Amino acid sequence: MTNYMKTIVASLMLATGTLAMAQQVNDSNTPLHLMRPAYKIGYGVSSVEQVKQTMDRVLKYIDGETPAKLINGKTGEEVTKWKQIDADTKLKPGGFRLTSYEWGVTYSAVLAAYEATGDEAYRDYAYNRMQLLASIAPYYNKVYKKTNKIDPNVRRVIEPHALDDAGAICSAMIKAMMKDKGLGLENLIANYSDYILNKEYRLADGTFARIRPQKNTLWLDDMFMGIPTVAYMGKYTGDGKYYDEAARQVLQFAQRMFVKEKGLFRHGWVESMSDHPAFHWGRANGWAILTMCEVLDVLPENHPKRSDILELLRAHVRGLAALQHHDGFWHQLLDRNDTYLETSATAIYAYCFAHAINKGWIDAKAYGPVVQLAWHAIESAVNEKGQVENVCVGTGMGFDPSFYAYRPVHVMAAHGYGPVIWAGAEMINLLKQQHPKSNDSAVQFYDEEVPTNEPIFNYDGSIKF
Repeated sequence: MTNYMKTIVASLMLATGTLAMAQQVNDSNTPLHLMRPAYKIGYGVSSVEQVKQTMDRVLKYIDGETPAKLINGKTGEEVTKWKQIDADTKLKPGGFRLTSYEWGVTYSAVLAAYEATGDEAYRDYAYNRMQLLASIAPYYNKVYKKTNKIDPNVRRVIEPHALDDAGAICSAMIKAMMKDKGLGLENLIANYSDYILNKEYRLADGTFARIRPQKNTLWLDDMFMGIPTVAYMGKYTGDGKYYDEAARQVLQFAQRMFVKEKGLFRHGWVESMSDHPAFHWGRANGWAILTMCEVLDVLPENHPKRSDILELLRAHVRGLAALQHHDGFWHQLLDRNDTYLETSATAIYAYCFAHAINKGWIDAKAYGPVVQLAWHAIESAVNEKGQVENVCVGTGMGFDPSFYAYRPVHVMAAHGYGPVIWAGAEMINLLKQQHPKSNDSAVQFYDEEVPTNEPIFNYDGSIKF
């Protein structure tokens, strides 16, 4: 028997007051409860270094896939002087789009990663791309007015047509500006927020809505695509009306879409229907809980609706935690365990649970192990290149389970990258602030396999050293 195992056994017996009980042991086999469990993807408490290594791999990959450059679309030559921008000038193509809502999530994530780690590479990733967009926007605007033809990836910056175009990237820019007012993002923030507040389609009571697939449809995604910007405008401007509007939006979405008996949100709600589709899509539930975290981060402590949103968050946490797979992931359809395990939703939940623990909104003892298990799952989905695997591609609103269950997964689905970095950043905060204990501390820490053929007790019941 190794000295390590002898120490473990003796420590366990001394700690539990059972050393005297060794005399009662009547066989010489190794206690089976000390055998290492065959965890599929890992178990136990991560280190800050391990978490950051995974995040760094992802950052390196997305940095290479998202060049912050302009090119001439006909010649392929780089454009470095903004006065040369014309109808053929484009953002240099990469694997992902600098102006998409998925990349708005990524910008928020890397800013959080900088705060958690102090690594300027994360901050610079966001700042460089945000400043590029801010600096080229006026020139593209002039070209667009003259020719009505510009790169569609830039058009959504100067003329957003949906919450997807505006919300996630605007809230990230507000966060950046609150840290560094010299970034020059004021005009873009004003343009994005004007669309969200004044131009987006709404129900009669003001709830953000869409006219597809049917008129007056709510998509759960739109909680995150619109509401955080409204809340952050309150912080950015100091005007309390934005806080009131953000809180109102959260609760009006929840009134229609939160299924209390399950603790989950439905993905879609159609005003003209009496029975609404109740498909609890994983990533959409992620957008909902992420919205609540974002709103609670800036909503004043004395706001009259804060306690309602906090209780909604806690109810959602309970519903989600109950459905975590034993390998740490959540399913594509949360309450249908015959659907695949999906990474982007898992990463969003890991961030939100860890953030809620760090903020004191939920119990660390109850949910710390959930976060740690989820992080192991996330790590297993990040390959050596830094690509995030098992991420559902973009998904509309469906009316049957097959629609969701058979959505493809792909490493180029942009939805996974920001959530993985964001989850890692908050995991680091959790590890620094408090220990996210896993449940079986006796098992999780030993480094050697327990030998099964060597007795650890003498025949008289004493420990064999």
